[in-house]
Parts: sequence; C-alpha cells; structure tokens
Amino acid sequence: MSFFDKIFGGKQDNPERKSFWKKIESEEDLAKAIENSYHHRIAIFKHSTRCFISKTVLSNFEKEIDSLDQKPDLYYLDLLEHRPISNKISEDLGLRHESPQLIIIEDGQVVNSASHEDISSSQIVS
Repeated sequence: MSFFDKIFGGKQDNPERKSFWKKIESEEDLAKAIENSYHHRIAIFKHSTRCFISKTVLSNFEKEIDSLDQKPDLYYLDLLEHRPISNKISEDLGLRHESPQLIIIEDGQVVNSASHEDISSSQIVS
C-alpha cells in the first residue's frame, strides 16, 4: 500500500471487500432492501467515493461494525455511480440528500438517519 493510500484510503478499505456489505446498484436492489426492512431493521450507507470526509467516516463505521458480535443488515450505495438511486431514496423516503449518510429503515419507514460525524453503529442496534 502506498503512502497516499494509507492517508487517503486505498483499495484495502474498499467497502466491496467487506463481507457484511450488500450493494445497491439498481432500483430492484433498493426495493429488496426496503422489503427486508419488514423482517428486520436495515441500514443504507450512502457514500461518495471522491470525498475524503466520506471515506474517513466509512472507514470508522466499518471498524465499529467489525467489532460487533452480530452484524446488522447493511447496504452500501456508491452515490456517484448510482446517483438516480440516491435521488430515489431521498424522494421515496422523504430525506434530504447528504453524503456520507446512514439511513436506518424498519417496516419500510425511516426510523433514524445521520450524516458525517454523527454516523455510528449504535444507531442501528439501538
């Protein structure tokens, strides 16, 4: 890993490599995530891959999740690659777009959301 990768985040902190992430890459993926919220609480992490703050928050969040005994149902959205889906989330769930953003959904409804330094795994498990 290069010096710049250590500072700014390289391939090793890529969320697709974490086994607990389920990717949202289509409207169908989003619909399945929302459907799963009727069975148990889910969380969607909207991430801007070009933003240093978003990378830092994501890295810290992943460390929190790694330390949990039981992993929550987590979905990851690269909002730069899938901007229309990010917009659909905002419209359908009545949320203002932010990045990074963690959205907690239960029974098809947003029960909590946070952005930037307010993002924490405690919002999912509480």
